[in-house]
Amino acid sequence: MARHVFSFNGGELLTSMGASWFVSYCYYEYIDKTHQNWNIVKTAANRKSVYLRTRQYHKNWLKEILKMNDGNLNRNSLKLKAPQIKQMVSDLLAIV
Repeated sequence: MARHVFSFNGGELLTSMGASWFVSYCYYEYIDKTHQNWNIVKTAANRKSVYLRTRQYHKNWLKEILKMNDGNLNRNSLKLKAPQIKQMVSDLLAIV
């Protein structure tokens, strides 16, 4: 099965991190240092490396994630559900 790549600017990089992981880490960085869901995955260090070098895309990615299908967002291993992810995105967009 082919890997889905997001079709917006920097989408291949967001795909490599995962949209839910990206939101979780961004939330940790900007809003709540006690939020640790992003750290559940074994590949967190690799994903963080991508995150740190893609800051120019972050605000646009947050806007794109708000438009994403809830069913797809629910398919993450971070124990986060789509409504929670989208609320986190809204909280982030209010400050970034």
